[in-house]
Amino acid sequence: MSPSTHAVPNRGMITISIMLATIMQALDTTIANVALPHMQGSLQASQDQITWVLTSYIVASAIALPLTGWLCGHWGRRRVFLVSVIGFTIASALCGLAGSMAEIVAARLLQGSFGAALVPLSQAVLLDINPPQKVGQAMAIWGAGIMVGPILGPLLGGWLTDQFDWRWVFFINLPVGLFALWGIGRFLPESRPRAEKLDVFGFVTLSLGIGLLQLFLDRGEQLDWFDSWEIRLEAAGAVIALAFFAVHTWTVRGQSFLNRELLKDRNFVTGLLFAFIVGMILFATMSLLPTFLQGLMGYPVVYTGAVTAPRGVGTMIAMMVVGRLVQRVDVRGIMAVGFGLTAFSLWQMTRFTPDMDSTLIVTSGFIQGLGIGFTFVPLSTATFATLAPHLRHQGTPIFSLLRNIGSSVGISIVQALLTEGSSSAHANLASLVAPGNAGLAYLGSAANIGTPSGLAALNMEVTRQAAMIAYLDDFWIMMAMTALSIPLLLLIRKPRRAASGPAEVPH
Repeated sequence: MSPSTHAVPNRGMITISIMLATIMQALDTTIANVALPHMQGSLQASQDQITWVLTSYIVASAIALPLTGWLCGHWGRRRVFLVSVIGFTIASALCGLAGSMAEIVAARLLQGSFGAALVPLSQAVLLDINPPQKVGQAMAIWGAGIMVGPILGPLLGGWLTDQFDWRWVFFINLPVGLFALWGIGRFLPESRPRAEKLDVFGFVTLSLGIGLLQLFLDRGEQLDWFDSWEIRLEAAGAVIALAFFAVHTWTVRGQSFLNRELLKDRNFVTGLLFAFIVGMILFATMSLLPTFLQGLMGYPVVYTGAVTAPRGVGTMIAMMVVGRLVQRVDVRGIMAVGFGLTAFSLWQMTRFTPDMDSTLIVTSGFIQGLGIGFTFVPLSTATFATLAPHLRHQGTPIFSLLRNIGSSVGISIVQALLTEGSSSAHANLASLVAPGNAGLAYLGSAANIGTPSGLAALNMEVTRQAAMIAYLDDFWIMMAMTALSIPLLLLIRKPRRAASGPAEVPH
């Protein structure tokens, strides 16, 4: 009997415990970003070196994530959950205690490796312990947990760094991890999916391909893309490894690392496509705002977090509403509303100006938060609605993996477009600068281009306006991508009921 078909004791405590672990992991994807300048000085690292604090975590998580299903099959979901929380908490402490770049990069590698399983495990547990009529509400809780990281991470990270020290960005995980560990150990029953032999070649090629792809996406902008031999090698290696994995998956006899049964479920495959799209659009947009607000608008880091926090409020409100609508309304219609709200919020962002107040930032962020909530919950529900229960432990890591890859691709695209657009706009604006241009009168002292100080002030203003143009162009592109994604919703079949299949064995 599947755990979801009978009353599960302590469902509330299980939910709280696993979501604490999920929120802890989700926060660490962004909470360290704002502390990087402080780490750089404390650890005496260069700009190129300090980015490995982020890169090492992302790459380790990407490589370890696909292994989640196999680990659960061999050691049981509860045991894997406990080991993941213990390892992540210890690695967090090691990050806070690090005294050199080598130490913190090694600790972040451990943190990413142990934390990779937390998000898909929490999703699989919530799908199993809740009856079908409550799956929508369960996915709303899960979606809120994984969205709280990108939304509140910069605010919490900035506050901890300002009030205490950058090390508290990592030490904050210790009490959360201990409470999650107690709750999971005390209340979560063991369940062991059907164990399968590890397809070593499939795992190695997939891990190598994903790791090289993440390095390519994360370091491409910094190293000027294909002008760098490192980036060329990473791109070529990723293509070759993923090609080998795809051919091996379709031709190998017996069980492949990516279970081919997953690819027979249309809703699951379509859900993976939308997980990629949602990750690319939503996370790319969120990656633009902190640099826009701090770099161009001059907002302090704590105020930046405050004006972007309404996005989180909108997400929470939408998820509470959608959790009750999923079982009553066609999920495709709910997702269409979500994409529409997101597109409208991006249109509002194209109206940003350098001298505006924060009203439009708060409003557009809140509406985008509503769009996130109306999109992510029904997507998670529809993706797994028709998937056999015994395949969930393999499906949830793949779903999270596609979302993560989508976010990496989206962030790389918008950052590349931002750099290229800024340079192009700067050249176009600079060509208009001439003593007879009446527009220079609005720049005050900058109009006196015959003096070094006047030239410097003028160049600063041209650079600022060029960056503004590039940001607006990015918002336009993301709005168009969001609107064009709406017709693809027709690919999703209206979920009926979960497919039958061998259930997991509770212990």
